[in-house]
Amino acid sequence: MLQTQDLPIVDLPDKVDTGKSAFDALKGLSFDDAITTIANGIVQFSFKLLIAAFVFYLGKFLIKKAYTVINRILRANDVDASLTTFVLSLVKIVLYFILIVTIVGILGIETSSFLALFASAGVAIGMALSGTLQNFAGGVLILLLKPYKVGDYIEAQGYTGTVKEIQIFHTVINTMDNKTIIIPNGGLSTGSINNYSRENYRRVDWEIGLCYGCDFKKAKEAFMEILLSDERVVVDTLKQDMEKRRQIMLEATAEEDEDCPEDDPDCEPQHVSFWKRLLNRNKKRKEDLKNKIKKKTTIPDNQSLEVSRPPFVSIKELGDSAVVFAVRAWTHTSNYWNLYFEMNERFYQELPGKGFEFPFPQMDVHIADVPLSLQGIAK
Repeated sequence: MLQTQDLPIVDLPDKVDTGKSAFDALKGLSFDDAITTIANGIVQFSFKLLIAAFVFYLGKFLIKKAYTVINRILRANDVDASLTTFVLSLVKIVLYFILIVTIVGILGIETSSFLALFASAGVAIGMALSGTLQNFAGGVLILLLKPYKVGDYIEAQGYTGTVKEIQIFHTVINTMDNKTIIIPNGGLSTGSINNYSRENYRRVDWEIGLCYGCDFKKAKEAFMEILLSDERVVVDTLKQDMEKRRQIMLEATAEEDEDCPEDDPDCEPQHVSFWKRLLNRNKKRKEDLKNKIKKKTTIPDNQSLEVSRPPFVSIKELGDSAVVFAVRAWTHTSNYWNLYFEMNERFYQELPGKGFEFPFPQMDVHIADVPLSLQGIAK
């Protein structure tokens, strides 16, 4: 009977790398010794394969858990959808790559050359796509830092328009004349951006020229009268204007629900869905609307809101043909362009009725008397 405990055993997976070396290792052994060595090698490899399978399924389970946790964290922090998708895909790819390298190492395969191959491939791809990677890095910074968001009116890279879409590699803006402009994110992340929508209030500037000889005080009173007659113009501080806007929104909400008396809890507006009428009563709905309005119009902690910003009128320039008045007024950002164009119309229509004229380019020519001695030469 053959005793295998005294036979030499060759660790096949550790010492055998190729088919030729395996044949050389078994060449000097007898048939029984070769069968025993092969059987031991198969048992060892099967054990490693079993461990690798266990590690694979365990790693796959942990990757799914990590994917779910990261997804919840990103969504809870209101991270942009494009950046969320990219980060989740990148995390998934990196974790699976680490898992595969770990399994390859468990099976006894050398991983140094494997990693060196991927590193060299990454360097080559990075050099070939240097500009694209710059745009990619810029897109990640924009989505994380949020210097602007979809819907903001911005000026950047010589273009002005509304942000329509923010992608990983580029930003799409829509101009006022409905042109679609695609700007790479690399330049946007390192260049200057003028975000007109970031602040709640903006100052509107006009330059109006009146004829020389007009009464400055009366002209100033006329401008102020026109500006103060518009409710969109800030009269005192921005804080007071925000409170006024909030009160208007509350009154508008009350007018929408005036068909339901407050003492009737079963009354619900007609435009509310069936399930909402079933679960919520009119009084609760009003309170929810008021809370939403209060949240949207909450005054931020900013000292600039306490500074008085009434309309301003003064002489800016004594031009060649006109006295140029600088007219300035603060308004909510949403009213900027409407106020600007409507005031231009009112200035043009109402100032002449108040006794002021808009000048045309003109030149005064003075003719001197010609001496008698030179009249013959002039003829």
